[in-house]
Amino acid sequence: MNPIEMMKIAGELRKFRETHPKVAQFLQTMIQSGIPEGTVIEMTVTKPGEQAVSSNMRVQPSDLAAFETLRGMQRR
Repeated sequence: MNPIEMMKIAGELRKFRETHPKVAQFLQTMIQSGIPEGTVIEMTVTKPGEQAVSSNMRVQPSDLAAFETLRGMQRR
């Protein structure tokens, strides 16, 4: 990824944190506290005028490296 793309992503993440501080804090807390194998992560999306759609995942050993990468990125 080139530096210009990285700067753009950083700006978008900053805007997201400003617009949705509770969500950003929740995600930061969950990632920093560690997400162990076996954890169930569930998401629900409700579009205006539509039924809610939900999905979930159980964290597998192969997912742990991705979560550790996210934790490392937050420490910087």
